[in-house]
Amino acid sequence: MIIKVCGMRDADNIRAVADLGVDLIGFVFCPQSLRFVKMIPSRAGIIPDYSEQRLKEVAVRGSVGENAEAGGYGAGLLGRPKRVGVFVNDMPQNIVTRVYNYKLDYIQLHGNEPRETCENLRKTLEPDIKPDIKIIKTISVAEEADIFQYRQYAEVVDLLLFDTKSKTAGGSGKHFDWSVLETYDGELPFILSGGIGPDDVERVKCFAHPKCVGIDLNSRFETEPGMKDVEKLAVFLKALGR
Repeated sequence: MIIKVCGMRDADNIRAVADLGVDLIGFVFCPQSLRFVKMIPSRAGIIPDYSEQRLKEVAVRGSVGENAEAGGYGAGLLGRPKRVGVFVNDMPQNIVTRVYNYKLDYIQLHGNEPRETCENLRKTLEPDIKPDIKIIKTISVAEEADIFQYRQYAEVVDLLLFDTKSKTAGGSGKHFDWSVLETYDGELPFILSGGIGPDDVERVKCFAHPKCVGIDLNSRFETEPGMKDVEKLAVFLKALGR
């Protein structure tokens, strides 16, 4: 199971969470979000440096084999978590700039971006800027009918992320009814999001869908917006069997 921890922006906190063996770290580039990344992409900012030895230690604790079964969407070389930039109806040139500056591995489009935006971003980034870029499209869910929004993106993105529909740019801390995902009949793998918290271990374990490859964790593991409670995450991941 892929573990994505989203809404991070403090280098030391990122390092501590990465040491837990998570697969994806999400950076929110939406100015309206409480988790908006304002800092520069350096050790003084949000992206921590890793020594070769530290990367090897993380890799030993990681789950490379498990993530291979999930389609290779998990942690990168030597266990470094892959970087996900989360954007909400942003201008394509801003997204491309962030991909380059922050060395992003994934783009997550969390707004009402049309199919054409996904196509154009890939054409712009491949092959010169980021040849292996992956694109995640968020599908905001309030009712069963919302699930079928995925169809317009089926051939232009790599992953879907089903999240709770809210007025905020993610991180609402609220669940949606996961049972509506029984109607999802697409081929794209998806990540489950929406208010998953420390008390949802059994709920996550019991959720079964052949295309679900991971979960997204955010606000319910925070001490404040943008700062994750590493101990809570560690306990949760251990209970999941990670």
